[in-house]
Amino acid sequence: MGTSVFGRVTMRALTAAVLVMALAASMPAQSAPVRASRGSLAAVVLPSVTYPAGRRAWVYTPAGYPSSCHGACNVVVAFDGSDYRDTMPLPAILDSLIAAGRTLPAVAVLIDNGNGGARIADLGNVRKFARFVGEEMLPWLRAHYAITRDASHTVVTGSSAGGLAAVYVATQYPGSFGNALSQSGAFWRGNEASNDAPYEWLTQHLAAMPRVNVRVFLDVGVLETRRALGGAAPSILDANRHLRSVLTSKGYDVQYFEVPNGVHAPLTWRTRLPVGIVALLPAAGSR
Repeated sequence: MGTSVFGRVTMRALTAAVLVMALAASMPAQSAPVRASRGSLAAVVLPSVTYPAGRRAWVYTPAGYPSSCHGACNVVVAFDGSDYRDTMPLPAILDSLIAAGRTLPAVAVLIDNGNGGARIADLGNVRKFARFVGEEMLPWLRAHYAITRDASHTVVTGSSAGGLAAVYVATQYPGSFGNALSQSGAFWRGNEASNDAPYEWLTQHLAAMPRVNVRVFLDVGVLETRRALGGAAPSILDANRHLRSVLTSKGYDVQYFEVPNGVHAPLTWRTRLPVGIVALLPAAGSR
């Protein structure tokens, strides 16, 4: 169904208001308003041996690229790329944060993961997809863009199953992705896209394996209490609490926040996304 001009204008106004409020909440009270220069967003097909047809994505480069990066931009990798292009506008968020001096210029890759079963076949603790991200996508990005090789300046992010995948991929490839930003991560899921028990596979896996050098930012809504799969699996809230406890006990650097009145939807996620980015990729000298 098409969107009316009024609907598009309203959505743009809402997005702008959300960004202003989120940015203001993370800045000192006396800070003057900033005018964000816009970066660029290009549609690409990421080449792959794992996926012979390649993978659709969008690559964001900041205003003034490549000189603004001084040879080594930060990196943000986001799953459910079309959502982070539109509903949770990561390019506009990065424009605002960079212009305000809250984070350094970054190149972002927004990977398309499709819908339904195809999406979960990527994001549900799936080794094949993690291998593509860590061993194919990232080397391609390094070859084509002026980005850092420092894992501590690289973030992988997502929401729901994308949040699960963010933590999974980062802990599978800690030498490449030093930060995971998860919003309402579906940590109740089993291994390799399974909807069957044992649930909370990743939490159990991380409890059993040696700690790796990954910083984790977890957001979850306090209203996300419905158990998954009609009651058979844990709720999003409980699963996030369990993961937080395990990561803390293992000595991970974890930032955890339960969003008041937070629900499982972009309405909650997009207001907190700038906070997570600044927490994991602060401007130089503020970490």
